[in-house]
Amino acid sequence: MDDETAPQKGTVTQRAIERIKAMIGEGRLEPGQRLPTERDLAAQLGMSRSSMREAIRALTVLGVLEARHGSGIYVTQLEAGDLLETFGVVADLSRGPRLVELLEIRRILESTATALAAARIADDQLAEVEKHLASMNATDDPEEILAHDLAFHREIAAAAGNETMAAILEGLSSRTFRARVWRGYQEEGAFERTRREHAAIHRALAAHDPEAARAAAAAHVGEVEEWLRAQLGP
Repeated sequence: MDDETAPQKGTVTQRAIERIKAMIGEGRLEPGQRLPTERDLAAQLGMSRSSMREAIRALTVLGVLEARHGSGIYVTQLEAGDLLETFGVVADLSRGPRLVELLEIRRILESTATALAAARIADDQLAEVEKHLASMNATDDPEEILAHDLAFHREIAAAAGNETMAAILEGLSSRTFRARVWRGYQEEGAFERTRREHAAIHRALAAHDPEAARAAAAAHVGEVEEWLRAQLGP
């Protein structure tokens, strides 16, 4: 039977994906390098052009490859942000108990990133964190607070010096979910509490105290967890 019949199609495409990934992993295709033509690559790997086309499409969606109009298909720079971009879809689409699970993961990573940032943050990065904290404190508009909250935590993740961790945290930081949290906080009159939590994180960063930073970040995300659990009910 031809391996391109319908029952085998998914398997064959997956094999094509794995073969291209192996070429990249083994250094036969480098970041930024142009792929051979679809026809040549299919012949080289002993696969059909249709399977190769599907594999290239899938790897493009995943951020491994990129199509340049009129030029061909290239390996991306394989930066963590490119490869983990689709991770954010999980946070955007998750609901109920799954969101609580994601917040548990975020609490672990956020506290670790904040501790690393406390040890590594530069003066200009700390100034940016302080700027976003001041902007959060200067308004009660949930949309403005949301924008500065995202930037506050993004600056801290960058200061931690681990691009992969920062990319994962970016994926876990669903803007849609954060907007819901800030609207909820507004209704509950909880802005002052969360401002105190952000201020505690900033103080620990300014003191270059990793353990205080870890505890402050864990407490902050933990409060969001508790808020969500209360929203979900028993």
